[in-house]
Amino acid sequence: MAKKPTSPVVKEYPTIGVCSLDCGLCPRYYTAGPSRCPGCAGPDFFHKHPSCSFITCAVRNKGLEACGECSDFPCAKFKSEKEYGQVKESSSYPPYRKVMANLRAIKEHGIEAFVKQQAKRIKLLERMLADFDDGRSKSGYCRSAALLDPAALESALDAATRKVKADRVPPDDAKTKARILRDFLDDRAVGPGVTR
Repeated sequence: MAKKPTSPVVKEYPTIGVCSLDCGLCPRYYTAGPSRCPGCAGPDFFHKHPSCSFITCAVRNKGLEACGECSDFPCAKFKSEKEYGQVKESSSYPPYRKVMANLRAIKEHGIEAFVKQQAKRIKLLERMLADFDDGRSKSGYCRSAALLDPAALESALDAATRKVKADRVPPDDAKTKARILRDFLDDRAVGPGVTR
């Protein structure tokens, strides 16, 4: 009798990478079409991506959502905080500089608290994309959503919305609206390369 194929492991929170990348704040998570990433170990993930050692160890072997939940964290799989800070960022992926901070937050406060905090960032990012996307700003908005404090993000969005209204920017002038929001995000940036 033939064995039934086993279904791939799917995480409960695919917006959080096992290694703690902010998958729900990544431009590929918001891409339409076949190149869209479903998040870490999300639906159809294994049809699009090979598994990784983090997924094998934490999810498949230990039943965890993220390495920050593991009693062995931090283990040899991780670089030092300094090394993550020096990784050249790609426009296709969320910033690596928050990997260790995200994992420590998960370890200290639990996965549900981290998910709740990330949900605020995702909601703000979705608002940026819905109201201010000019087709060229998605990566910058994703970086801002990952790196800026949620209060700073919300403040920038509110200020940009008021300016768009005060300046009577036409609803279909996505280029002007995006420039306005980018200017407000730049004012609140905490480091180089956050918004652009």
